[in-house]
Amino acid sequence: MDNITSIFKDKKLKLTPQRIAVYKYLKSTKEHPSAEVIYKALQEEYPTMSLATVYKALKTLVEVNLIQEINVGEGNFRYDGYTNSHSHIQCLQCGKVDDIEDICFQDLNKKVSSYTDYEVLNNQIYFYGICKECKKNSGN
Repeated sequence: MDNITSIFKDKKLKLTPQRIAVYKYLKSTKEHPSAEVIYKALQEEYPTMSLATVYKALKTLVEVNLIQEINVGEGNFRYDGYTNSHSHIQCLQCGKVDDIEDICFQDLNKKVSSYTDYEVLNNQIYFYGICKECKKNSGN
């Protein structure tokens, strides 16, 4: 919690209860929720918070690198409270997104650099498959 306070202070941004609530929610889950899911989850505790406020809080938290915005190709973004470099995998049947940990693709940046004039700063790699639950439910 001290981290968010100092970052907002350094950036001269207002640390609102809504921004704190969105941040705490994302830090408390391994899920990768959309803005709508976050909005619904916080609705009971913050009944006056609008969906627009959730979107604005997410935008600000992404800008100050406290959360990740991920796009797994659904037409809307998902959010991740885990900001260390990692990849994601999405189930093509149920849409669930999980982290892939303990494998680093940073060496890929160096390799790609030899094929381009760009200075490669980062990468985001997404994998797609069928999760264990969907596989079990389909009988495969």
